[in-house]
Amino acid sequence: MLKINCLLQGIPELMSRAVIAAVFIPSGIGKFQNMPQVISYFESLHIPLASIQAPMVSFFELIFGIFILVGFFTRLSSLPLIGIMVVALITAKLEDITSISSLLDISEFLYIVILTWLAARGSQFLSVDACRSKGAGASCKAGIKR
Repeated sequence: MLKINCLLQGIPELMSRAVIAAVFIPSGIGKFQNMPQVISYFESLHIPLASIQAPMVSFFELIFGIFILVGFFTRLSSLPLIGIMVVALITAKLEDITSISSLLDISEFLYIVILTWLAARGSQFLSVDACRSKGAGASCKAGIKR
């Protein structure tokens, strides 16, 4: 029963990591493939140093998306992605926010919620972090902490 309980507790974490990876990895790749358009878009949003920030954002989305997928430094990897989403809300979505309900309709805000949960909890299930943690031992292979 304990193993089933551990498994059930790990499912929301796995789903959260998979969703974040499914959003940020392709986004980072897409930005790299279309860098001139991304730089132009960042400039249209008046983001300073767009020619530096666009490749940096692309790199962060790709690398930290992969890190979160495999559960590697999940807490730290979540922070720059939260920052990117906050900037996206402020620069590109602010005029769309007219109420709490409209804020909840914006995917970037929901990504912030998921990333905040991952930053607070870390990766404890089927992750590199779980295997690296002290005392995980053989149980990390099964994804279950003792």
